[in-house]
Amino acid sequence: MNNKDITGKEVKARIIRLRLVDGTHVNGQININREQGYDRLSDLIANDRDLFLILYNVMVHHGNIDNPTKHKTLFINKDHILWAEPDEDQK
Repeated sequence: MNNKDITGKEVKARIIRLRLVDGTHVNGQININREQGYDRLSDLIANDRDLFLILYNVMVHHGNIDNPTKHKTLFINKDHILWAEPDEDQK
């Protein structure tokens, strides 16, 4: 899942799943093409450099799996993330 953003910078997208402290489930893509040491999902979640995680092509499930809300881009405060995992079916 590699492509370029509007500035021409390469995007290395990964699909991730999050659960927020209020029980909301979030599925979306994140760009892990960052500087060395901040280029894994665990790096992005654990570091204190950024307060928000930026996801795109997002599906948000507010308790009802059958009626997700779609968002083009979503900023999530990392203090509200209970757990995060990469989608294991990615290449």
